[in-house]
Amino acid sequence: MAQKPSIPKGTRDFNSETVAKRNYIFDTIKSQFQVYGFQPIETPSFENSETLMGKYGDEGDRLIFKVLNTGNFLFEKNTIEMPESLNALRIKSLDDLSNSEKIELNKFSSRISGKALRYDLTVPFARYVVQHQNEIEFPFKRYQIQPVWRADRPQKGRFREFYQCDADVIGSTSLFQEVEFIQLYDAVFSALNLKGTTIKINNRKILSGIAEVIGAQDKLIDFTVALDKLDKIGEEKVREEMLGKGISQDGIDKLQPLFTLSGDFGSQIESLKSILSTSEVGIKGIEELEFINTAISSLELKTAKLQLDVTLARGLNYYTGAIFEVSAPEGVSMGSIGGGGRYDDLTGIFGLKNMSGVGISFGLDRIYLVLEELNLFPESVKENTKVLFINFGEEEAMSSLKAVTALRNEGIKAELYPDWITSGKQMKKQMNYANKREIPFVVLVGEEELKSNSFTLKNMASGEQEAVSLNDLISKLK
Repeated sequence: MAQKPSIPKGTRDFNSETVAKRNYIFDTIKSQFQVYGFQPIETPSFENSETLMGKYGDEGDRLIFKVLNTGNFLFEKNTIEMPESLNALRIKSLDDLSNSEKIELNKFSSRISGKALRYDLTVPFARYVVQHQNEIEFPFKRYQIQPVWRADRPQKGRFREFYQCDADVIGSTSLFQEVEFIQLYDAVFSALNLKGTTIKINNRKILSGIAEVIGAQDKLIDFTVALDKLDKIGEEKVREEMLGKGISQDGIDKLQPLFTLSGDFGSQIESLKSILSTSEVGIKGIEELEFINTAISSLELKTAKLQLDVTLARGLNYYTGAIFEVSAPEGVSMGSIGGGGRYDDLTGIFGLKNMSGVGISFGLDRIYLVLEELNLFPESVKENTKVLFINFGEEEAMSSLKAVTALRNEGIKAELYPDWITSGKQMKKQMNYANKREIPFVVLVGEEELKSNSFTLKNMASGEQEAVSLNDLISKLK
């Protein structure tokens, strides 16, 4: 019995219309990247495991797809057996392992799987910069549009294979880079006619300052990961998670002003100044946010709005300054459609110190769903073949093919139906083919048209027909 075809959960097939719509988004983003001076690069779909592991926190590490060292590994004679000392670890969760146990387990894992599918484009970019530093002019502005993979639980807007569209600048500490990225977000979403997006911003230094004020400096990652879930699971669940991570009740109680912080950008900043008055790093974060907000207020955005969100953390270890996240217009149920931030020394983990960077990413798949829900794809995106030549026979087909070639040379999408008509049923089949593919025009070249060196052009929507010359045919279809 033939096997029923299927694809892995969290992946998708795309039909021609979907691909056309995705390409519309790709092209729009790419054109704005280029306008802003970014250069394209590409990196491999999989990296060495040590390049990726430990860069995204424990939660991120769990979502990295590992690749066996050889495709036939499990059936090779020299298959590696798990050491007896590790057998006891099978019944433990990763959270319960000690550091020494994690190190031992990682050493064993690397013997089985030394490669991993990339989780995002930022860490591979940092690796690229270090590896090619002698070929790069800094500050280096790059964009990259490629797929990434995460072993996540599939749901609406969340896939295991998806594209990221990233832009980064590395080699500059200037806050004008953050300002330009906010403008870039606004430019892309305005070009897509996606009005009313909200660009949320926070600063990792503010989160570090808050952790300092509540006495949780040693639990910064646990604190930020939990705080980032506030809008998803609510205040009580966040409090429970923080308690479970060992953050004191007294410290959590000091966070109360954050849970209820509201008002415009300026008023929230003033409240933060009061909360973080004793934290030097927190005050530095506030100053950076004030600079960015002042610049954006002066430059103005086309359709997006900038909003301070002090609970925004994004849960990634490498952010050190500004953090961005973009939400869809009100009324659209969707997670973030973009995000990014400042990372002061990401390349340091690969040996290149003091190389500050900042970058943003566009979530193509979620942007697609939002545009689809709001019916914002232009009709022109779905345009395919404009004219189909009906095939009446070998001689007629050769004449039609010459005309098709002339139309294509003029940039007109034209086709000849490959099989010629042998009966009235075949004629109907070709017409139905044009209708089902939504081809707006057909051309008939039969015995009479061959004699008169003309073409019969039929409008499939109105049913109107007219005899035209080749020049007139090109003119009418352009």
